[in-house]
Amino acid sequence: QVQLVESGGGLVQPGGSLRLSCKASGTIFSINYMSWYRQAPGKQRELVATFHDSGSTNYADSVKGRFTISRDNAKNTVDLQMNSLKPEDTAVYYCAAAPTIIKLMRAPNYWGQGTQVTVSS
Repeated sequence: QVQLVESGGGLVQPGGSLRLSCKASGTIFSINYMSWYRQAPGKQRELVATFHDSGSTNYADSVKGRFTISRDNAKNTVDLQMNSLKPEDTAVYYCAAAPTIIKLMRAPNYWGQGTQVTVSS
């Protein structure tokens, strides 16, 4: 089992920045992919950014150039640096993990509890 705990959400003005962090614990050797999803009210859950053990990353078009996902193996954390935030980035952000990309995109094995990000003036 893997446990994921997010932190770092909050309220920020448009154009501002936030950094989310996801702490993983448990049998983390089984995880090759870690990612951030988000879900806004009334919308489907969206895969925002993905980090693979090789160091490769992928981003949704809506956040490319503004968000950066990174992993700290020593701390077992995966962070999401969010810059130039827009009101449409408002959502609950979830950390997710899976052993394969297919599982990550269809039904991640593990989820965090979510953290609220609100972008508003």
